[in-house]
Amino acid sequence: MILMLPRLSPRAALRSNVFLTCRLYSVAAPNSKKHKVWDSADEAVKDVISGDTILSGGFGLCGTPETLITALSKRKDVTELTAISNNAGSGDGGLVKMLKSGQLDKLVISYLGGNKYLEQMYLDGNMSLELVPQGTLVERMRAHSAGIPAFFTPTGASTSVETGGIPIRFNTGGFKDGVKIHGNKKEFRVFDGKRYVMEPAIAGDVAFVHAWKADEAGNLVFRYVANNYNNVMARNAKLTIVEAEEIVPVGTLSPNAIHCPGIFVDRIVRCAEPKQFEILATAPPSPSGEKDPKVEQSTRRKIARRAAQEIADGFYVNLGVGIPTLVTEYLRPGIKIWLQSENGILGMGPFPTEDKADPDITNAGKETVTLLPGASIFDSADSFSMIRGGHIDVTILGAMQVSGCGDIANFMVPGKLVKGIGGAMDLVSNPDKTRVIVAMEHCAKDGSPKILKECTLPLTGARAVSQIITELAVFDVDRHNGELHLMEFAPYVTIDEIRVKTGCDFIISKNLKQMQV
Repeated sequence: MILMLPRLSPRAALRSNVFLTCRLYSVAAPNSKKHKVWDSADEAVKDVISGDTILSGGFGLCGTPETLITALSKRKDVTELTAISNNAGSGDGGLVKMLKSGQLDKLVISYLGGNKYLEQMYLDGNMSLELVPQGTLVERMRAHSAGIPAFFTPTGASTSVETGGIPIRFNTGGFKDGVKIHGNKKEFRVFDGKRYVMEPAIAGDVAFVHAWKADEAGNLVFRYVANNYNNVMARNAKLTIVEAEEIVPVGTLSPNAIHCPGIFVDRIVRCAEPKQFEILATAPPSPSGEKDPKVEQSTRRKIARRAAQEIADGFYVNLGVGIPTLVTEYLRPGIKIWLQSENGILGMGPFPTEDKADPDITNAGKETVTLLPGASIFDSADSFSMIRGGHIDVTILGAMQVSGCGDIANFMVPGKLVKGIGGAMDLVSNPDKTRVIVAMEHCAKDGSPKILKECTLPLTGARAVSQIITELAVFDVDRHNGELHLMEFAPYVTIDEIRVKTGCDFIISKNLKQMQV
């Protein structure tokens, strides 16, 4: 096309106030020789070699690059791989395929959850496992993609993450035969009176990414919560391979819609595996509004009802798994909150009806949920910026143990139970800005106290908890002076009974009152 311009003399141009600057640019032709679209996943993964570090996107089964994982699991000659992901999948989905094929030597993940196969392999000394706080994991990958070799974070300070106290691998006999590879001890520094640990960036050789849409130039759009780790991982590796649900011509996607620019993407294949629901959680089609009196008087419900009284209108709130998830059912009339889910939702709603369930809209517990009007979606890096930065007003968590000075332990029992760290360490990393409340049963199943002078299990956070709510009492924690104050007691217990069932001393408040449960 030739652009015809009127010919003006310099003087006429000045009089008409017209200035024309011409600059020539080279423009990539649509038929560029660098083709990114590949015909098959099997071909796309052909350059993965033994010993590579694989970044695998997804959160649970949401946004998992199942097509690429399946293709690589066929290549039994590729072994001794290190895989990095939030978790290793569920059932036969996700990285479990490559675990069972014997291709993985090491996993670097945040959360095992109920993956008993992986848990047993680790405890038996059959694989290496490095547990990393969820926000730290995504930030370590983001750092490398931005050319940053390391950074300091408050997450994990004064815990086994700092000291290297979580073994990476046990000897061949398992836990009972001792540690083969110890955890990585971290350097720490104090900034403005607060302790931080240094975390090294993670560099991937190959990234497996799941996208909703990709154009032929490699620009990516993610769908809802499937953004999670995929966006950061796509930017990190030497070789980024994307499986996309739709592949469209260049120019089809609006520049405003693109989450990940094509500069980071090397290969694209069409997604061939169906999406799966990890936990299809649904609401009844027509709720009656009636509550079962027996259920309402359960210990868990009593704790949740009392915890709900701590939530004010307009709060940004993150709720942990277990009892905390019940809190929203007991908010006071007129209280509206914004629920944040660490896998990338602000404005999370209740469970959907079965016909509205979407595998790309799930909470941190991998359950299907809905989005409220005004909700927003973001990747895991942005999610944990909100959390570590103290932008959440309140987080309510469960716990295995809490100390009288506010230490919390809630992620593992050495040698027996390895749930994984998940997002909990990040959620308790900024207690001066985000109030941390523990909602838990007062005693363990064997009757032993869960509130102790010192935690005996690995810490999730040190001096992080501001309040403890159980079925028997409400305690405020003076984190700075290391004191526990009894503020409320249940109408069906005495102070003496609370003392017997509490494993540390506490101060009775002058304003002591009865709990409203």
